[in-house]
Amino acid sequence: MTQAYTIIDHTFDVVVVGAGGSGLRATVACVESGLNTACISKVFPTRSHTVAAQGGIASSLGNMGPDDWRWHMYDTVKGSDWLGDQDAIEYMVREAVPSIIELEHYGVPFSRTEDGKIYQRPFGGMTTEFGQGPAAQRTCAAADSTGHAILHTLYQQSLKHHAQFFVEYFALDLIMDEEGACRGVIAWNLADGSIHRFRAQRVILATGGYGRAYFSCTAAHTCTGDGNAMALRAGLPTQDMEFVQFHPTGIYGAGVLITEGVRGEGGILRNNSGERFMERYAPTYKDLASRDEVSRSMTMEIREGRGVGERGDHIHLDLTHLDPNVINKRLPGIAKHAKVFAGVDVTKQPIPVIPTCHYNMGGVQTNFHGEVVTMQGDDPHAVVPGLMAVGEAACVSVHGANRLGSNSLLDLVVFGRAAGLRCGAELTPGATQAELPSTANDRALERLDRTRHAKGETAPSALREEMQRTMQECAAVFRTGDTLEEGVQRLTTMWDKKADIGLADRSLIWNSELMEALEFDNLSYQAVATMKAARNRTESRGAHSREDYNQRDDKDWMKHSLIWVNDEGKAKIDYRPVKLETMTKDVEVFPPQKRVY
Repeated sequence: MTQAYTIIDHTFDVVVVGAGGSGLRATVACVESGLNTACISKVFPTRSHTVAAQGGIASSLGNMGPDDWRWHMYDTVKGSDWLGDQDAIEYMVREAVPSIIELEHYGVPFSRTEDGKIYQRPFGGMTTEFGQGPAAQRTCAAADSTGHAILHTLYQQSLKHHAQFFVEYFALDLIMDEEGACRGVIAWNLADGSIHRFRAQRVILATGGYGRAYFSCTAAHTCTGDGNAMALRAGLPTQDMEFVQFHPTGIYGAGVLITEGVRGEGGILRNNSGERFMERYAPTYKDLASRDEVSRSMTMEIREGRGVGERGDHIHLDLTHLDPNVINKRLPGIAKHAKVFAGVDVTKQPIPVIPTCHYNMGGVQTNFHGEVVTMQGDDPHAVVPGLMAVGEAACVSVHGANRLGSNSLLDLVVFGRAAGLRCGAELTPGATQAELPSTANDRALERLDRTRHAKGETAPSALREEMQRTMQECAAVFRTGDTLEEGVQRLTTMWDKKADIGLADRSLIWNSELMEALEFDNLSYQAVATMKAARNRTESRGAHSREDYNQRDDKDWMKHSLIWVNDEGKAKIDYRPVKLETMTKDVEVFPPQKRVY
């Protein structure tokens, strides 16, 4: 029987769950619209994972050469391997320019050209003239700490407009009513153990990705996809979970990210003979091909015996030919990371790197306003009342099967802003809200109580490692039907063991063991969704590379996967069509074509 918990009630116009880039941008837009807004975060806002974003944010400002939002749109559609929705992509790239100008006016300290304009660097897959011209210098940067600069600035703007923060509160579950509308969220205050119930006209999920489902990843330990899991437990689908991006350059043995901006500034990937091997795989754009292409190329070099190191199991990223002044000005953080985590001086030695889990293209299905949508009858775009999602927690879908570097920070800012603007346009500040359903607390508190008092023999940490190793070994850069089937079976076994977990600490105050058990539970839903969706998609597209189905299949698979996972770990899969239509008539649809760099 669930223990009686004291509930502290709050009522707001909008509750944002998560204080990373998308959550804070949504918060700023809401409070600027006069809405009473709360932002819940399980870490202090400026410790959110956006702080680790390095290379920059894409926008066709044209400060460093000719550019056009239509070229950016083409690159994004191509980068998505034609799985991205072209109306949402048009919205993102068109809104990129005003969004960057807003950030500049908010106070983001972008690096500057000699004439004072925002500095822009090349990034992988970013081209000119619809792929026919040279690489585009499109990625706006604040040295190699762009996410840090944006996050701190947005937090300052949130405080300026008097947003209310609930810091170190762990969101447990959504409050859904009998009609399927979201009415709020239940959260646990880690500092004093109290339980808080937030009622709101809108809840915006901005909880980030689930990179920690993998054993080796660039994500912080907090990146457990809590919002995705809450949506799944509420009976909503996630979309395109089979598409997981591996960043080509995580530091070997540490997983710490080395930004694509290093290659944008002239860094070169080399094998054990010193060869610049990307010329063989992507003869036009070489080291600045898209991330999935570079990750697969590196993996092939290692597989074929051309890897570096004693075990031949990684690759070198060479900066030694670059001017040390360029490194100190444009890549100071990278030089520090390489020294701390790899023990190398980048002006004299290459950085050991390996493809590392980095980004989740899949997430909660939304439209380009940030509204969560779901399947209702034959309608795959039915809006879920009261619920929105933005950032890596959402799947709009602008990234499709593969995200281009520096489109992530853009996604955060554009769609965080879009969600806030939608709230401002549709909500009345202080409007009367109906009473919450009598069962509002039941699901969240039953799960909390069951986990807190679990008396089994298995440590959640052991199951988490079992899950992470399964994902790493069975659903990584290259996949086959056999490895994915093995992964499904291993995750099924892992799920069954969840019934036998045991915790030593029963307290509610700073109980990190309990929080990590709840985070593992959240990850387990997403691991199952990813593995089963990957097994189901019998083609290769973007980051989903099947060796037994090594071609893209537009006839059967030009569609998004929708996957539901229930509390027994059982999954159901359905589909919705890719939107091969634009938002306006200012640009024509880019029809599918062979994707080469």
